[in-house]
Amino acid sequence: MKAVRLEATGKLFLREVEKPVPGPGDLLVRVEACGICGTDRHLFLGEFPSHPPVTLGHEFAGIIETVGPEVSGFRPGMRVTGDPNIACGRCEECHNGRVNLCRNLQAIGIHKDGGFADYVILPHKQAFALPPGLDPLHGAFCEPLACCLHGVDLATIKTGASVIVLGGGVIGLLTVQLARLAGATRILLVTRNAEKRALAETLGATATFDPSHADVVSSITGDQGLLPGGADVVFECAGVLETMMQAPKLARRGGTAVILGVMPQGAKIEIEPFDLLFREVNLISSFLNPFTHGRAADLIASGAIKVEQLISRRITLEQAPEAIANPALGGEIRTLVVPDGQLASKGRSEFLSIP
Repeated sequence: MKAVRLEATGKLFLREVEKPVPGPGDLLVRVEACGICGTDRHLFLGEFPSHPPVTLGHEFAGIIETVGPEVSGFRPGMRVTGDPNIACGRCEECHNGRVNLCRNLQAIGIHKDGGFADYVILPHKQAFALPPGLDPLHGAFCEPLACCLHGVDLATIKTGASVIVLGGGVIGLLTVQLARLAGATRILLVTRNAEKRALAETLGATATFDPSHADVVSSITGDQGLLPGGADVVFECAGVLETMMQAPKLARRGGTAVILGVMPQGAKIEIEPFDLLFREVNLISSFLNPFTHGRAADLIASGAIKVEQLISRRITLEQAPEAIANPALGGEIRTLVVPDGQLASKGRSEFLSIP
């Protein structure tokens, strides 16, 4: 089969490899779609720890082709999404229910071969069923949605709350929708891209802001700003220096700033401890998706979260190495890698690109 292999930092190739065989407790899944995440680009650049050589791709969904011994609850032909984060179940964090902080965490697409391939091995305990009639591409959004769900859980948004989302990528646009479902009545998305701002307003944002030509903090939190005094909850979803520093400043007194974005390993930002203390801002980080993947699958399956509008491009495995090795295109939200033949078989023969 074909697989996109990270062989070393900066060395990513499409290779012919042996089709895997499921072991006890495993599923062999024919990949229908796998999303390109910012983490994949960090892995390529050596900015996120990994174990090459490895097949990348952790946001995947597909059809079960074969079930291994000791598998229950799944059968060939079922559509599934995979939680890529495999906890050991033995360490102190696992025993205390903090599986996302497992000391021995192994992630499919980072430490184990992932979904940028024709097939992927998925432990059945990491699998969640999706409706057979669901658009096959939509299942690839379950993993990023699960991560957003954890951040929203940590934020404990109250009905009627005000929320600011920094960043108009897939994480930001999913978070806008989750904030709406959680009961926030004022949701402000901040991004430079006009198309993303317009899309955010169709997905639940009550207002948007372009940071290109005005100071973000004063324009939003000032007496004449969009949210005088700041927001109850701020989500940093861009993973860049500028928004990381803005997030706690945009929170109101006693408010919360949640870090969802990923910066390169070793990157540093400046904060003002006195300001955090004096305004009692709760600055928290949200890592991965502990026990949220099933909820994400249910939300996708129900249609409560809209994802079709978030698909910017559909590309083949042959095109994937170049797409991962280069920055996202201007205005790109999510590029999906779809193995050969899958688009035509699902009535999606075209490949989309951003002008």
